Formats: sequence, C-alpha cells, structure tokens
Amino acid sequence: MAAPDLDCRHHSFSSYSFPSPYRPYVVKPHFLKSPKPSQNPSKTSISTSFSILGVSLQKSTRNCRKFLSALPSPDSEQEPHGKRLEEAREAIRVYLEKVGASAEDASHISLNCWNYLNMLIDGVDDLDDWNSWTAAASSGGEITGDALEFKKKVYQMAEQKGDNGILPFLESLGLSLSSATHLARYLSASESNALPLLVQKVKYVKEIFFPDGDDHELIGKNARRMMAHLSISADEDVQQTLAFFEKIQARRGGLSLLGSESTSFRCLIESFPHLLFLPLQSRVKPIVKFLEDIGVPKGNIRNIFLLFPPIVSYDIDRDIKPRLRSFQKIDAKDNDIRKMLVKYPWILSASVLGNFENVVDFFDEEKVPKIYSSRAIKKWPQILGCSVNKLKVMVGQFSDMGIKDKKLGHVIATSPQLLLLKPQEFVQVVSFFKDLGLNEEEVARTLGRCPEIFAASIDKTLERKLNFLSSVGITESHLPRVIRKYPELFVCDVDRALLPRMRYLMKIGLSKRDIASMVRRFSPLLGYSIEEVLRPKLEFLVNIMGRPVSEVVEYPRYFSYSLEKKIKPRYWVLKRRNIEFTLKEMLGKNDEEFAEVYLGVEDMLVPPS
Repeated sequence: MAAPDLDCRHHSFSSYSFPSPYRPYVVKPHFLKSPKPSQNPSKTSISTSFSILGVSLQKSTRNCRKFLSALPSPDSEQEPHGKRLEEAREAIRVYLEKVGASAEDASHISLNCWNYLNMLIDGVDDLDDWNSWTAAASSGGEITGDALEFKKKVYQMAEQKGDNGILPFLESLGLSLSSATHLARYLSASESNALPLLVQKVKYVKEIFFPDGDDHELIGKNARRMMAHLSISADEDVQQTLAFFEKIQARRGGLSLLGSESTSFRCLIESFPHLLFLPLQSRVKPIVKFLEDIGVPKGNIRNIFLLFPPIVSYDIDRDIKPRLRSFQKIDAKDNDIRKMLVKYPWILSASVLGNFENVVDFFDEEKVPKIYSSRAIKKWPQILGCSVNKLKVMVGQFSDMGIKDKKLGHVIATSPQLLLLKPQEFVQVVSFFKDLGLNEEEVARTLGRCPEIFAASIDKTLERKLNFLSSVGITESHLPRVIRKYPELFVCDVDRALLPRMRYLMKIGLSKRDIASMVRRFSPLLGYSIEEVLRPKLEFLVNIMGRPVSEVVEYPRYFSYSLEKKIKPRYWVLKRRNIEFTLKEMLGKNDEEFAEVYLGVEDMLVPPS
C-alpha cells in the first residue's frame, strides 16, 4: 500500500524492507542472507562475511551513530531529535486518520504514544544503517539510490506493523508498550475492533466506569470492606477483581483512587482486557439498561462495575437474572436487590452465591427467626462473603452473653456488621463498657438494646462521645446510669446532633450545669430533635402555659410526652378548672390516675374550642 504524500517530493519504497509487526527490533531472516557474489573478486570478502556480522553491525552502527551525534561536527549538520519526533508524530497522525480515526482522536493519540514513536524512529534508523551497509557491500563502498524522506519511512513502518493504529491508541490509554503490543495482536485480528469502533467503545466504557463524581472515597471504602470480609474460596471472577484491587492499592493513595480514571483505567484494561472485545450494542449497553430498569441510579451503576468488572461480560438472561432470583429465598424484592447490588455486587459471583445457601442454613440451625436473618442479609449482604466457621465464632460470643434465638435475631437484624467483626474487636468494646462501671448483665442488655454501639470504633467514636458527656458535666459516677438509661447517646453524632442540641438549650436560657442535671435525670434529653421535639414543646411551655424555662430543669421528662396527645389535652383540662399544678403532676400520672385525682374530667382529652 502506497503511503500518502507528506510533502511535494516523491521517493521509491522498493529498496526498503520493514520488520514484522510485533517484533520491531528483529531483522527478518532474508536480511541475513549473503548478497549474490560480486563480479569483482576484491568484494567477495565483504559479501561472504556480512551474514555473520549483520546483527552485530546493525547494533554497533546504531550505538556509534548515537554517540557521534552527541559530538560537534563542523562538516555536517545534525538533525535535532525534537524535529524528528515531531515529524514522526505527524506521520502517525496522518496514518491514524487514514485508518479511520477522527482528526481530534488522531492528534490526541499521536501526542500520547511516546514509546511507540521512539520504536518507529529506532526502526527507521536501523533500516537506514542496514541499507547503507548492503549498498556499500554491493557497490564497493558507494551508496546509491534515492534517500527516502524520514516521515515517509515512519509512515510506512507504522503501516507495515499491521495493527491498523490500535497499538499507538492502546499506549495513549496508559498501557505499557509491551501490554499494548500483546493486546493489539488480538484486537487487530477482527474487523469489529477497527480503530474507530475501538475508540468509540473505550469512550463508552470510560463513561460508564468513570462518570464525573466525588464519591471516590466511598467506592474505595466499599472495596476495602469487600476485600477484608471475604473469607470463602474465591471463584475466578472474584480472584480477577481482587487482583485488580491490589494493583490500585499498590499505588500512592491506594483504593481511594479506584474511581479515578487517570489511575484506574489502565489497570482495569490490563486486568480485564476482554472489555475491549465486548460488542457495545449487544452486550454492554443492554446490561446498563437492565440495571437502570431495576432501579439502580445511574450514578451507582459505575459503583457496581468498578467493584465487580466481570459483570459487564455476563449474559443477562443466562447469568444475571437467574442469580438474582436466588435471593427470592429471603423474600428480596426489586428494591432490596437494587440496594444489595450497589452495596455488594459480588452477590452475582459463583462463590458468594454458593455460600448464600450455607449462611441461610446456619441461621436456621441457630434458630434465628427467618424475618431477622433475611433482614440482616438484605441490609448487609457482605455477610454472604463470610464463611460459616467465622460466623460461628461471633455468634458464640453473643451466646456467651445470653444473646440467643430471637434476641440474636434482633441483634443481627439491627447491626448485621457485627457478624463480620474480629472477636478481639468485639471483646474490646465489651471491656470498654465494663471499665465505665457496667457489669456483664448490663453490657448484655446494652448489646440487646443498641447493638450498633458494639460495631463502633473505640478511638474514633466511643471515646469521643465519652469526652462530650464529660464536657457537659457528666461525672464518672453518673456515667453508668446515663448509659444504662440511654445507650443510644453513643451512636448520636457529636457535631451534627449532640452539640447543636446543647447549644440550643443554652440559647434559651439554660446553663451547662442545668443541662448536666437534666441529662443525669433524663438521659435521652440530648437524643431529641430540636425542630420536632425541643422547640415546639418549649414554645408551648413558655408562650401558651406561661411558665419559665427553668421548670424543665426539675422535670426534663416533659420532653418525652406527646405534645398533641398528652401535654396539650391535660393542660387545657387543668386550666379550665383553674387547678394549680407542676409539670410532674400534670404528666407523671397515667390516664387512670389522672382521672382519679382530677374527678369530673370526662372531657380531659378535648381542648377548648
């Protein structure tokens, strides 16, 4: 195939040969044959020895040329390397456009395939050396024939490689030259992977794997969790995914870079090269549409693909749908399936599906009510990657504390992540509360009431809540009572919940000492929402009842009663009868006691018209 004109001069290609497409530095066998014997006997020694010295002369000449080019030469002007590189890049750009790339894509590829360009330049230089020697050998030292322009040589070299522009394109994606060469060999064998189609495919794959988003840290966190809690034998798809994760983890920044195109895409293609062979219209796009149809938000589709890339090659009817139907056993609806896929896409893997039956059977053996075990799996599907032997260890820890059967069901349904803890992590939290003054029975009750506390980090969560309570004025002697009455304080966020509520109470006129006294008497106080509980009840107390804020210090349980169902009706009954009362007298009695004390109050639940 003739090369297109790169400028106004024309040269013959007949005296030039080019290397094999995928062995750029190996000279073809016919190059090493001795030329025909010269009619001049004096030249025979050159021709007969040339086949033996060919390869070493080629290498030696290139090395000498590179060495001499670094020395100043008054008799000849050396062509700057930068100019040669630009000419090579221009030749490749023209070639890429010829094989179907757009002008924009061709320009981008030619600017980002440095190793490929240098390979071609070295190849051209090698051939120039070779032809100089062969010409000298056949003509008695005199080189004859027109010199081919450098750009044309580069163009012809690229054309002769036979990859139709795929090799430089793959390098422009970040692949090493060796990886790109290996992959190009297979891609170029099919017309369905012609360069324009391949460029389009890569753009689409990037679009679904790496859309704009700022959830990189969350994706990395999910990947770390999936790796950490896998304790069953991994099938081939999961093993490939783990190898992909490990490549990312080895980089500076670790798995937090999993969602970064600039870092992950090269590793993705190297780990899953078949992504470039999949047909877009019949395989990749239908899977995207299927996930959208079952309700997976578009932004979460990339999470599924990044956390389990093999799914892109699955057949929807043969692989995906039957595997998802397996979870009907735990009464998983479409909404449940959607959430499970986003949290743990490995539920589609053969190894996790195989373990699913084992986990369900284990919970049945432990007499966990099915409604609880099903809820636990749907809420925290990572359990399915955990071996039954590991689950037995944690369930044994709970059993030792008296948490069995239905109680166990409540614990794992509320905080299924507890099953994935290491035993020593759980024991450390138990010891933490014992050190605060709770006995073993009280710790067990705390676990049964608020199990999520035992999945929290001691350093990052529990200690911080403890420091907050201390800053409020809760002394060590009062801590056990506060924890027993309202352990949920240890799962409230300090910055978004506890501190704002405390500041609000101080803003309306209560002192820190008042608040400490209230929390000691009524631990749930700081667990109430400002807008839904604290503000409306305080406004009714002050604006309607005409009472000072200080009254809630004596009776902080006031905030626990329903404003509409209890506070208002009882207040209007007592006001209508001009009865003097304290907050405790008004609210501290049940309905029967209230009626007995305040006789003749049949309309006690009816506010005035």
